[in-house]
Amino acid sequence: MPRHPLTVALLGFGTVGSSVARILVERPELTDRLRLTHVFNRGVARKRASWLTPDVVWTEDFDEVLAARPDVVVEVVGGVDPAREWVTRSLEQGASVVSANKMLLAAHAPELLIVAARRGVQLRFEAAVGGGVPLIHGVREGLSGDTLVGVAGILNGTCNYILSRMAAKGEPLDVVLSDAQRLGYAEADPSADVDGHDAAAKLVVLAGIAFHRHIKASDIPTKSIRQISSADFQYARRMACTIRQVSQARTRDSGFYASVGPVLVPQISAFGRNEGANNIVSIFGQYGGESSFSGAGAGGPATAVAVVSDLLALTTVGEAREAEQWRPGMVVAPAAMPYYLRFVVRDCPGIIATIAAALAKQDINLDALHQETGYPKDALPFVITVEPCEEAALSTALNEIGRAPWHAEPPLALPMLLDANS
Repeated sequence: MPRHPLTVALLGFGTVGSSVARILVERPELTDRLRLTHVFNRGVARKRASWLTPDVVWTEDFDEVLAARPDVVVEVVGGVDPAREWVTRSLEQGASVVSANKMLLAAHAPELLIVAARRGVQLRFEAAVGGGVPLIHGVREGLSGDTLVGVAGILNGTCNYILSRMAAKGEPLDVVLSDAQRLGYAEADPSADVDGHDAAAKLVVLAGIAFHRHIKASDIPTKSIRQISSADFQYARRMACTIRQVSQARTRDSGFYASVGPVLVPQISAFGRNEGANNIVSIFGQYGGESSFSGAGAGGPATAVAVVSDLLALTTVGEAREAEQWRPGMVVAPAAMPYYLRFVVRDCPGIIATIAAALAKQDINLDALHQETGYPKDALPFVITVEPCEEAALSTALNEIGRAPWHAEPPLALPMLLDANS
């Protein structure tokens, strides 16, 4: 049983790290359970906070942190290296680790969990997915009696802010992205968010918790939201839909179908109603059906709450978990699904016939044709929806269609997630 209070060393004093320290300071009722002893950060002279008690040691030397033999190391530095070394050394020394580092966990969670199990300590990472949403605890403890078959959710608050604002105000993506950067929702280089890499790392962690399988982030197909235009939202509304970046992993055959990218969802669905920078995740079980979790997915205070919750769990008398192991998982092709196909063309005769013929070659049936008025003839957007088809067949057809001379922009294909269980 852990002694009280647990001594805590904090690696990183940025937005999340300082928020963790602030909670520990401003909640005196926690002092008999948790005691912050060290803050490790570069440039501690400029980071030092007067509101922390004088007995907290500030250091730029990680060896000094380990020499104090803390009970718990909180890693909120981010990135894979050198965080991997620091977390490994902490676990090897017998300290439990609480991490908010999705990139580290996506790359190395299986080996780190093995180290933790071997040393009889814990690696906890509630804050790595969903920010302040108690998602990992909910899946790991609340749904442990079910056999989970799928996860799907909005895991990136930046993309959700951009897409929901585009839907509401009809603004182009570059304008909204620029504003998101100004407001602090998006980084100066937004690639990790808008191109799906941030959400893919979170999906790896979520799949590990749900299925006890490790899917490599590099094996997850990701598609950017950069091609989404105001016209796409206009056509989506015509179909009572909107567009969101959705991350999903579902059991199929001997592996998992996994993807991150923009999809059409019904406006009245939980995903369609999710606005701003909030996250929402649905978990699908063989017996219990769908369970959903939602809330603030980003920001220092929300993420810090998840970190402190993990710390408090470590202080609970008798708190123990079976050693967790993520076995290798394999990403397989998705099941057939309907698609939204948007074309922007220089108008001329025969375009629809050419598209229909290429789709027919792959046994893909057209569902509907949508064309709004008021667009210029040299950049005319229209949409074709198709009945459920295999992704590979659709790619073959679009490659053929893409060679036609009348394209003003490359074609856009979005899956249509019209049924929560699809």
